[in-house]
Amino acid sequence: MTKNILLLGDSCEDIYHFGSCDRLSQEAPVPIFNESRTETKGGMSANVKNNLKSFGFSVEHITNDTRIEKHRFFDTKFNAHVLRYDKGERTNRFSISLLEKVGYNFDAVVISDYNKGFLDSFYIKSLCEIFKDTPVFADSKKKDLSCFSDCLLKINEKEFELCGGMGSNVELIVTLGGKGAEYKDRIFPTKAREVFDVCGAGDVFLSALVYSGLDGSSIEESIELANKAATLSVSKAQTYVLSEKDIEDIKK
Repeated sequence: MTKNILLLGDSCEDIYHFGSCDRLSQEAPVPIFNESRTETKGGMSANVKNNLKSFGFSVEHITNDTRIEKHRFFDTKFNAHVLRYDKGERTNRFSISLLEKVGYNFDAVVISDYNKGFLDSFYIKSLCEIFKDTPVFADSKKKDLSCFSDCLLKINEKEFELCGGMGSNVELIVTLGGKGAEYKDRIFPTKAREVFDVCGAGDVFLSALVYSGLDGSSIEESIELANKAATLSVSKAQTYVLSEKDIEDIKK
């Protein structure tokens, strides 16, 4: 039976501009970018949604209705990322009325908090209390993590160094980039692989963590699977969504 996931968090559009920089501007010593094509993909919690769906979950996604765009410019001749600019950095706020529309009967809750304003600390605390008896998986860029409780929380190494308080009954996983992940003072290493693009790797890690956790695996086993998924992700270009073959490969 398909499991139902409630996903909450900030989302954006990742817009990729491909072209070439063949000359410098006469107005300033900057390259002139000649665009040849664009691609748009769901970013932040929208990328989590797409990866959860790849794992076969049914996903109810509550996210901002204000638009955030992340534009990345790539020189295809040199395979170089030359510029990024963002639009609409802050979002509208979550309200309980949005939750009431979808109900409370879910197999798991996933919080993908990019700290753009959609989920403030008050509502995250409320969500953890409301779903205390439901598995909650979270990823956050907040510095004060005391609003999280009774959940499995994943943050990266830099976020861990900057973070303040921590709530009660939190199982904390710290991702370490190419070194793997740390849980309860144990390092779970990853296999070395050429890194092409790290964008969205944390989203893939979180999605795989949810999949493995709901499949009955231990946290340690789930981290190992999530490491494989994230390592595969960074070897691919752009915001990446796992394919059916990818999932078969990481489960081997």
